[in-house]
Amino acid sequence: MNSGSRGRGIAPVDGLSHVRGSTDRPLVEATLPAFLAEAVRRHSQRTAAVFRAAGERWSYEQLARRVDRFAAGLLSFGLYKGDRIGIWAPNRPEWLIAQFATARVGLILVNINPAYRTAELEYALNRVGAKAIVTAQQFKTSAYVEMIRELAPELDHCRPGHLRANRLPRLRTVIQLGPDPWPGCLSFDEVMDRGGGGQRWRLNAVSEGLRPHDPINIQFTSGTTGAPKGATLTHHNIVNNAVSCARAMRLKPGEALCIPVPLYHCFGMVLGNLAAVARGVTMVFPGEGFDARETLVALEAERCTAVHGVPTMFAAMLDHPEFPRFDLSAMRTGIMAGAPCPVSLMHRVVCDMHCREITIAYGMTETSPVSFQSDVADSIERRVSTVGRIVPHVEVKVVDEAGRTTPIGARGELLTSGYSVMQSYWGDASATRASIVDGWMHTGDLATVDAEGYCRIVGRVKDMLIRGGENIYPAEIEDFLLTHPDVSTVQVFGVPDEKYGEEVCAWAVLRPGRCLTEDALREFCRERIAHYKVPRHVRFVTEMPLTATGKPQKFRMRERMIEELGMAGG
Repeated sequence: MNSGSRGRGIAPVDGLSHVRGSTDRPLVEATLPAFLAEAVRRHSQRTAAVFRAAGERWSYEQLARRVDRFAAGLLSFGLYKGDRIGIWAPNRPEWLIAQFATARVGLILVNINPAYRTAELEYALNRVGAKAIVTAQQFKTSAYVEMIRELAPELDHCRPGHLRANRLPRLRTVIQLGPDPWPGCLSFDEVMDRGGGGQRWRLNAVSEGLRPHDPINIQFTSGTTGAPKGATLTHHNIVNNAVSCARAMRLKPGEALCIPVPLYHCFGMVLGNLAAVARGVTMVFPGEGFDARETLVALEAERCTAVHGVPTMFAAMLDHPEFPRFDLSAMRTGIMAGAPCPVSLMHRVVCDMHCREITIAYGMTETSPVSFQSDVADSIERRVSTVGRIVPHVEVKVVDEAGRTTPIGARGELLTSGYSVMQSYWGDASATRASIVDGWMHTGDLATVDAEGYCRIVGRVKDMLIRGGENIYPAEIEDFLLTHPDVSTVQVFGVPDEKYGEEVCAWAVLRPGRCLTEDALREFCRERIAHYKVPRHVRFVTEMPLTATGKPQKFRMRERMIEELGMAGG
């Protein structure tokens, strides 16, 4: 077997689409608290984090002190190893503190998508039996505390930390960011203030009792059966994936990584926060959510060398009218992921943003997340046509419908094995068994692997679409739309979109005698499901195109919508 350039991958053997990552460097056997402690030991006075919107700037030592205060405060409220604690907030300083503080005492952090509405929140918290939640008061048009109160009106009359709610039976503690917490809620600062004395003395003992293969994070990813599934990740999963990605970008101590991607996702919290900590790099957060101008300002002001984003983020920065005035000469690398990058955009990122070493990454939440990543020296053609080569200590094969490994260049489903594969879907043994077979994670993506080990993603086995980097499973939206009293049957699929890559389209058959408008159906969705799941295109039809066995033919619906809307098929 021949190693790939710089140990990034190993070429396929025996003419088959089966590749194994380099094992030249051993995996890191560390928990998240130990991982941060090592960074503090090496880089205590280096700047760890800059939150520009909040005006906060901390060294690694200062970050660790804040983490310990909040961790000790959590212990004081009776939260212990293995308890689940949700976090529902945009990119704020408290998110970073909570990420490491919960891990410090072995709590399992449950990432809640900031776009979730009440139904999704209720499902997620109850699915994992969350005992506590850290929440912003609101973000943009989402009033988080109001939604929690809608689910738990008992909050208004309970003592903080002693909630008993019919619809959220396991939830006890609501910790609110910012001053003036709602009745029944604790403020984040109040929990920090409780983190002194005896609780602080307990921290090291608690952390020393943790093990790298303990679960530490649950991230919800929509299921093809409609219900979101909680991918359960361990310290070992996410620490090693972060180390791998940091090495691929060749990050160096003292450099600055701009993180405009959301922290609730692996892209932000693993490839951003943890990759930075792995190398003593500064985490730079331009704002609570992505804004092109704020990100450009941060890139210049903090002399960032790296930036993460989905292609639409890079396009928004490059197309901003003020782009030419920003000095981005310090830029070098970063990760672009979530959707294919057009070659014209890649040229602009390399030339106009000076990101000559930008990398492309591919993976999924269930694999911590990255399985393939391009090398900083790969050609632009490689970066736009492939997702790079296999990362260290990961093994991948492409199989046909019979489960046989395909010849090089032949398409099939991509299967992933190795340290990065999640522990399970939380509380869902059947879904876990269906997705992980003999140690192989079935990604649901169709792929090819060439003779040099470069992977191309060519389609999806699963019925999924990607809108602006967000994975959307039509079955979840279909199940929701069927709760509308006027809808008899519905099919949801993706159609090409110039801005987002794909947009959500719904075809619905109404119940006899019922009348419904497209706008009314969208309005039904808006306060109940995340905004990116709301169908942009809605059509009411009398029947669906079906196969001879009665299965809906979504490809026919997609073709007709593309023709009707005058789109290119992509």
